[in-house]
Amino acid sequence: MTNLHERLAAPGIIVAPGAYDALSAKLAAKAGAEVVYMTGFGVSGASFGLPDVGLVSAAEMAERVRAIACTCAPVPLIADGDNGHGGPLNAARLTRAYETAGAECIQIEDQVFPKRCGHMEGKEVVAIEEAAAKIRAAADARESKGFKIMARTDARATHDLDEALRRGEAFLKAGADILFIEAPRDEAEMRRVAETFKGVPLVANIVEDGKTPYLGAKALESLGFKIALFPVSALLAVTARLQGVYETLMKGEGLPDGEERVTFQRYNELIGLNEMMADAAAITQKTE
Repeated sequence: MTNLHERLAAPGIIVAPGAYDALSAKLAAKAGAEVVYMTGFGVSGASFGLPDVGLVSAAEMAERVRAIACTCAPVPLIADGDNGHGGPLNAARLTRAYETAGAECIQIEDQVFPKRCGHMEGKEVVAIEEAAAKIRAAADARESKGFKIMARTDARATHDLDEALRRGEAFLKAGADILFIEAPRDEAEMRRVAETFKGVPLVANIVEDGKTPYLGAKALESLGFKIALFPVSALLAVTARLQGVYETLMKGEGLPDGEERVTFQRYNELIGLNEMMADAAAITQKTE
């Protein structure tokens, strides 16, 4: 199984690690990820040095989708589309851009602009009618039904769980394939989400230091979830590592012997240098 449609239909939970650039996506795929998730939080920070508060444009996000999807292929990519970067027409255009760029699913949420990370404070959501219209526009805009629409609501934080569930129903009616109720506060709320939407592929967003219980894939599957996102685990770990390495380098002595790292040769292997050189040699032989 190499596409998201088939994987959603197969038994078992999907663990989708977050990737924030082409290198992290490539390494996630090499580690055995069946699906990779492009995190908007990570793209904002890693590519632009900005917090996730709606400062990255639709064009910039679509460009990152293309690079990440190409690098992790044939592993399917779910890509964060924030709030569609505008109204229904914007959501439709972004959907077409993401599909053309190689993603197999776009995530669209119901926050106002500027949006912010789902585990931050101070969020606001648009009216349910406007949110559903964006989902409908995205569903209508895709070229193939194999391209999935993931609808996310942040209404648990702004209203309550009842409103989040009401929006989930509206998004499914509007054409969503996958449902993402952001930031339930405990296992009881997570269980209620799963019981309300039995048979629907459901997302659990597992964020370190976040608002949702930090559960593993097996526990999430037993609750009734289909996709376990770990969107920022790698980003947070790498950030700590980068801080330590740069602080060490600024002492002027380089990395000490035994410092945890890949070798120069191993890095080139991971990035695909050997395969590229072999391909180049084969092409040269054919033209001689």
